[in-house]
Amino acid sequence: MEKEKIKRVIWIILDSVGMGELPDASLFDDVGTNTIGHVAERVGGLHIPNMVSLGLGNIDGMKNIDKADNPIGCYARMAELSNGKDTTIGHWEMTGIYSKEKFPTYPIGFPKEIIDEFVNATGVPGVLGNIVASGTEIIKEYGDEHIVSKKPIIYTSADSVFQIACHEDVYSPEELYEMCVKARAILKGKDEVGRVIARPFVGKNSEEGFIRTSNRRDFSRLPDKNNLLSKMKRAGLNVAAVGKIEDIFANQGITTAIHTKDNLDGVKKTLDYMNEIESGLIFTNLVEFDSKWGHRNDYEGYAKGLEEFDIALKDILESMKESDLLFINADHGCDPTTKGTDHTREYVPLLIYGKSIKNNVNLGTLTTFADTGQTIAEIFEIEKLEIGTSFLDKIV
Repeated sequence: MEKEKIKRVIWIILDSVGMGELPDASLFDDVGTNTIGHVAERVGGLHIPNMVSLGLGNIDGMKNIDKADNPIGCYARMAELSNGKDTTIGHWEMTGIYSKEKFPTYPIGFPKEIIDEFVNATGVPGVLGNIVASGTEIIKEYGDEHIVSKKPIIYTSADSVFQIACHEDVYSPEELYEMCVKARAILKGKDEVGRVIARPFVGKNSEEGFIRTSNRRDFSRLPDKNNLLSKMKRAGLNVAAVGKIEDIFANQGITTAIHTKDNLDGVKKTLDYMNEIESGLIFTNLVEFDSKWGHRNDYEGYAKGLEEFDIALKDILESMKESDLLFINADHGCDPTTKGTDHTREYVPLLIYGKSIKNNVNLGTLTTFADTGQTIAEIFEIEKLEIGTSFLDKIV
């Protein structure tokens, strides 16, 4: 295939599916992490024949995944150049944004002045929490009090996030989103966190327990407009966002978007776009690996999720046209077998497939996630990104 014959790119992010510690993992307290390798080890092996056939097990440094004798895809591992291990930083780097400085974090909670300004702006009767916490644990701890007091639950993590959890019977999702918009306006300058996240939940502690719903929304800081998505939109190309991609990029550079309930719904929505959009980019994030299993240290659920995606991947492969190119990669790690529940600083796998590109090309270790975005920029003949090196000539 010549690059001129590639009309459409389907880009799927398996959120948090890392594959082993980066050389600087010690700076992030992540020595020894390996998300997919440890998941496979703990469950006695993964049955993921479609990703194996693309070359997942053949990637340099991959552990505990079967190798294919003759992979039908091209493959690599990618290192993160930016200073972080956050969803926003990872996705932004893929599209050519280098984040030299870490986004601000709050290991002892947010300063009183920020909380006071939030309370004044939203009119809520105060807040609960304001600590570093697991999202599922903090609603267990404060959920009942929240329902009685109507005080939103505020918490953060090792990532640069301001998270607001509210029961949907106390504050509707729309009311919670409005709180997030006001928080986003407050968190500027030195306090400009990567994301403000709405975390709605339902249920009762005394019965089935509180359950977070799919009405989560992320309110990201604005990305640099010289990223791949904005360049594509300015060039008149389609950029269809599935899942939380729209939120991560604050709707910058997006031409159409749809949110999802879970991973399999994300695959379905991707297939729907493949039936509707003939050219350009379909950019999908599958978040459950991270939010449902990684952060909850549920390696069994993580394994099952990988196997379910692998089954669904067959439909995507079969729906691809001769002029399509598929990218599958991750944005960071979140090893569910470690002592903590935070993201982990890891290499991420990259799989590439097209019915008319080369087979079994090992691209080795790429020095930045932006190599993917730079390759897509070359495919669509738009202005080069500020970082990254295209590998298009190696696969077509």
